[in-house]
Amino acid sequence: MAVPAEAFETDRRLLWGVCYRMTGNAADADDLVQETFVRALTHPPKRNEQPVRPWLIRVAMNLSLDLLRKRHRRAYVGEWLPSPVPTDSDNPASFDPRAPGEDSLAARYEMLESVSFAFLLALEALTPLQRAVLLLRDVFDYSTEETAEALDIGEANVKVTLLRARRRMQEYDKNKEALTPARREATRHALEQFLLCINSGDVRGLEQLLAEDVISISDGGGKVNAALNPIRGRTKLLRLIAGLTAKLRSAPRASLRDFNGLPAILFEDVDSQSTAATRYTVHVELDGNGRIRKLDTVLAPDKLSAV
Repeated sequence: MAVPAEAFETDRRLLWGVCYRMTGNAADADDLVQETFVRALTHPPKRNEQPVRPWLIRVAMNLSLDLLRKRHRRAYVGEWLPSPVPTDSDNPASFDPRAPGEDSLAARYEMLESVSFAFLLALEALTPLQRAVLLLRDVFDYSTEETAEALDIGEANVKVTLLRARRRMQEYDKNKEALTPARREATRHALEQFLLCINSGDVRGLEQLLAEDVISISDGGGKVNAALNPIRGRTKLLRLIAGLTAKLRSAPRASLRDFNGLPAILFEDVDSQSTAATRYTVHVELDGNGRIRKLDTVLAPDKLSAV
């Protein structure tokens, strides 16, 4: 059975969203969707009486599982962070797919939540199969039967794997925060203050903006200089920011953009003695007092393909 060309465009958005949530990497999602379509052209499904979408999802899931298993066997240089994807356009495009049964109340996680940094980082604690089952059941609202068919495993295996995956997600579930307008506005305000303090050299303002137990994580992917371990504590982070600022040859362009459901900073035209990265993104989490408790910086060039 030849897969009709219109199926590619119809399902590209859904396939990209599945692959991105599986891998947390926009470039990997691009490659996996392309490979899925190559498989559809070279080895199409044999039965033409069935819908093509479940078959495409099955191929994309298997390819994603293979990539995750290879990734887990390789040592990653430094800290791992998700790849930023824009979520500020009128048409959020392929990273915000419409899931089967999207109107059902069975899905535990909202679509936008499932591309947030917090959610994607929580998924890293799961095995590849647990990640696949959780996404299909709790994000895309697949039934047990549909999930078993997509992953070519038994329904009993789906139920056991989902139970284990949900147990590993308990810490995230307990502490998660909804992506409300109020949270988005508070995040934007904190980032504006962050930029203002850096540009004016206001160390006192930065100190008040950062929580005492703030954690800073940087992902250079082994391609550009970045801290290999988390920087913990306000004093150490202030010292790091001062050192990085002093090594700038010129002021970079900075803009606020929506990435993965929340405002973030995009730095461009970076010219620094400390890193070869010419652009990077900065994402923050706030505590209950509106102070920055976590700061994630994505510098790896391979992670910025969707920016």
